[in-house]
Amino acid sequence: MSKTVLALRHVQFEDLGVFAPALADAGFSITYRDAGDADFLAGDPLAPDLLVVLGGPIGVYEDETYPFLKAERDFLGRRLAAGRPTLGLCLGAQLMAAALGGRVFPSGVKEIGFAPVTLTAAGAASPLRHLEGGPVLHWHGDTYDLPEGASHLASTSLCAQQAFSLGPAILALQFHPEADTGPRFERWLVGHAAELAGAGIDIPRLRRDAVEYGPQLARRADALMREWLAQAGLAGL
Repeated sequence: MSKTVLALRHVQFEDLGVFAPALADAGFSITYRDAGDADFLAGDPLAPDLLVVLGGPIGVYEDETYPFLKAERDFLGRRLAAGRPTLGLCLGAQLMAAALGGRVFPSGVKEIGFAPVTLTAAGAASPLRHLEGGPVLHWHGDTYDLPEGASHLASTSLCAQQAFSLGPAILALQFHPEADTGPRFERWLVGHAAELAGAGIDIPRLRRDAVEYGPQLARRADALMREWLAQAGLAGL
């Protein structure tokens, strides 16, 4: 029987991307649930072998505008309290921070584009070591306070908090190593057109950077995911 990964998706094109092959090789069947669907948060949050909370262009704190966010934080909170394997990416990482009692807030800057992260000692000893020295994709305007008991793993010059872990099986990444920067990257550029224009981002340069850095990032991200799955006790069939 295959293991199960439930991926909570907030926009269609922000999916598991280059993480999917490692999950398939580890014997996972993948189920996506999309924000706005009746079954988005249905069932027991402890049931999936792995929960992945994906990105999206909204703020964790926008409950009045997007009421489902409170229910999503509660869903996550139950999962995290039980210590069940959980991975958060960008908005997903911020939702995890909030569910763990951390503050999520606008950082005052749009960090969008390819740039390296600086790893802490804990980060360099973690699966994030595969990302050291190479650009990763950043795409956020919010950040978070490190939750109590969590290990700080990475930072950039613009944003001190970029990744944290809580034990071997809970990992939150504010950046996007999972992004498929091949031809499907155009969906990101179109889907986030208003945000990119508002932030004054040079879209042709971002597209060129995706071509230049994407293949190496995909290899590094695949190695990160495979090591993390093994660390979390999720590797193998």
